[in-house]
Amino acid sequence: MTSLSPLTDRRDELVAFVEKRVNDRALAEDLVQSAYARAIGAIDSLRDERAVLAWFYRGLRNAITDRYRRHDVERRALESFAAELDERIDTMDAAPTSVCRCVLRVAEGLKPEYTEALQRIDVEGDAVKAFAEAHGITKSNAGVRIFRAREALRRGLLAACGACATSGCTDCTCS
Repeated sequence: MTSLSPLTDRRDELVAFVEKRVNDRALAEDLVQSAYARAIGAIDSLRDERAVLAWFYRGLRNAITDRYRRHDVERRALESFAAELDERIDTMDAAPTSVCRCVLRVAEGLKPEYTEALQRIDVEGDAVKAFAEAHGITKSNAGVRIFRAREALRRGLLAACGACATSGCTDCTCS
């Protein structure tokens, strides 16, 4: 049976190897720990015990590559989502003149960053990209923030206004 001791004895070296490639100590620790877990299940298939370290480094390189691929896919998905939000904002019709007064009350109860995102993007008409740049965040993060702010506002309005909220809070009769 092949032993993991050559790997556990060099844990700090392995973490440093990964950290150099991902520039994040916590992520490096996680990747090495995950690689250890995978190694436990596959170590018996290794024929030459002397090759365990090289085999493990190959596994770490694959884990690093996989992490970059997953991260890239997530980044592209968030950018696509932010672009979709921009398109939806650009194509929205002008707001009706008679909007429920509850909107302001509910909006004031949201997290400050949500209230500001709604004010800047939906009320003042700023682009998601401009909002992101002004706040030092990515466009994807800004897109997620405005999405969550709208959802929180929607839930608050449903709770406060009920049926009125389902029709867009125009010509409101709630008090």
